Amino acid sequence: MKTSNVFLSLCIIPFLIFNFSSFTSLSKMGKNKLYPKLQIYSENLASNFETIDEERKLKLQEIGDYIIKQKESSEKVDVTVICTHNSRRSHFGQIWLQVAAYYYGVEGINTFSGGTEATAFNSRAIAALERVGVKLEKTTAFEGEENPVYSMSVGKNYSKTIMFSKKYTHKQNPQNGFAAIMVCSDADKNCPLVMGADARFAIPFEDPKNSDNTPSEEQVYNERCQQIGTEFFFVMDYVKTKLNRK
Repeated sequence: MKTSNVFLSLCIIPFLIFNFSSFTSLSKMGKNKLYPKLQIYSENLASNFETIDEERKLKLQEIGDYIIKQKESSEKVDVTVICTHNSRRSHFGQIWLQVAAYYYGVEGINTFSGGTEATAFNSRAIAALERVGVKLEKTTAFEGEENPVYSMSVGKNYSKTIMFSKKYTHKQNPQNGFAAIMVCSDADKNCPLVMGADARFAIPFEDPKNSDNTPSEEQVYNERCQQIGTEFFFVMDYVKTKLNRK
């Protein structure tokens, strides 16, 4: 009888230890969650990499290599996504690169956006993001700005982000030691040198503005939102895969 009890205890204790460890791990994983609708959309982005051509994948991998190199020497990586007016594509880029980092569990990624000039965060781009589960609300939390300011939220317990149209040199953005991603041809052409950046990448996307006030407007914004999301998810998938191999 005593022998049986001892044997049973030896079997149960490791089981309990394993399951407590697993429960703790699962609890940590569940602490931060994307909003359900955004989670589903993110899963679709992560399964859509076949839509990216091979030449473009090589350019996106260069961004990934930069992020990996920075993470090897620092706890944080700053990335500023830049287009001319900081109204559409650069905001898409900032949000999707950050969401991708959350989705893949790549810590220390801080994303920003800016333009070579400031206009406004376009309402059509905002609507496209809201349709897929990103929450954007006007806020007065950042005083002194003429342009509308928004609070962006992507899920439970993730920090909210203040977003508005601004020059890439704005005080809210990093001033040095960051990567600059140029997402429009005009900004790439007219801003060959990004002050303070220690790396610069050109990944242009077609401007959805060309569809404004046309019957295809919503469809085009949805497509551009998805394309930028897919490509920046590809970057973070690449980073996660490479880091796991180290």
